[in-house]
Amino acid sequence: MTISRRNFVRVGGAALALPLLGKGVFAQAEKLKIGFIYVGTINDNGYNYAHNQGRIFVEEALGDAVETVYVENVPEGPDCERVLRELAQQGCKLIFATSFGFGDSVVKVASQFPDVAFEHATGYMSGPNIGLYNARFYEGRAVCGTIAGHMSQTGKAGYIGSFPIPEVIMGINALALSGRRVNPDFTVKPVYISTWNDPAKEADAARAMIDQGIDIVAQHTDGPAALQVAAERGIVGGFGQGADMSEFAPETQLTAIIDHWGPHYLASAQAVIDGTWEPGNTWEGLKEDVVQMGPYNDKVPADVVADAEKVRLGQIDGSFHIFTGPINDNTGTERVAAGVVMTDAELLGMDWYVEGVEQPA
Repeated sequence: MTISRRNFVRVGGAALALPLLGKGVFAQAEKLKIGFIYVGTINDNGYNYAHNQGRIFVEEALGDAVETVYVENVPEGPDCERVLRELAQQGCKLIFATSFGFGDSVVKVASQFPDVAFEHATGYMSGPNIGLYNARFYEGRAVCGTIAGHMSQTGKAGYIGSFPIPEVIMGINALALSGRRVNPDFTVKPVYISTWNDPAKEADAARAMIDQGIDIVAQHTDGPAALQVAAERGIVGGFGQGADMSEFAPETQLTAIIDHWGPHYLASAQAVIDGTWEPGNTWEGLKEDVVQMGPYNDKVPADVVADAEKVRLGQIDGSFHIFTGPINDNTGTERVAAGVVMTDAELLGMDWYVEGVEQPA
């Protein structure tokens, strides 16, 4: 079977709030079977590949104490619901649904299998046996934006997005804010392709933006196609997404945002084995090593690496937060007052663009 990546589901209102089960409910007396469902292929060299590396991380850490299974290319909707149900019926006691659009199916199936622990990546609907987990991808964008601001010769970056949801908008804004910290005239042009992984659309979007003068390309899609186009066209560079994509564009990838899901998956699996699992809600980043930065390309000057490292380390020790005011939106309206740091709730509801981001068509 194959899975597809997160189709956009517009959400609103409060998260579903249900009482938590007590500790010990999910204790395992025998080998723990864990299921993973991916919206794309594990060979996408990006988001789904990174989740599958997390699965392997658990296997290597826990050995014979666990058995893992996975299903690729699962589209949101009825097919997702069916796959989740089949995994539960096959004896999986911990199931990870790794795409935002799986949320409705997780809620429905979890209610039918109260003795199974479900965890939903980048989601918002919890339940008595549904945990949530996410990564602060925007922290990596702040590092990338620092490099882009220094190295762009035109002062223009392109950003290939999947869907205009807060997770993606947050990344666009972080890239723009960090780039403009270096170069106040730095701008970002976002283009949405309405899919998480379509190499042809990603490549076409990159070509179109390069024709319009961008010389740095960033993305929140799953494959290396945009980087490969950047290499073919000889622009300054771009950034890997979800995993190190340098093998596809070794002279062009300036660094990469690497999703390191293994520690979270291991902690959840061990908690189920120990009988201490509870439906938590985690949003971790560079500090927790869930977000990592890939190696800096040799073409990135030493002073630029030093500034990028200052941003990376500042986010780890808490001395730097990219979403600290004053922040204006791209109409010139102040959104965040000087010295104020945006809350997590505000970030997770972000539906506006900062100054320097072109309004998408």
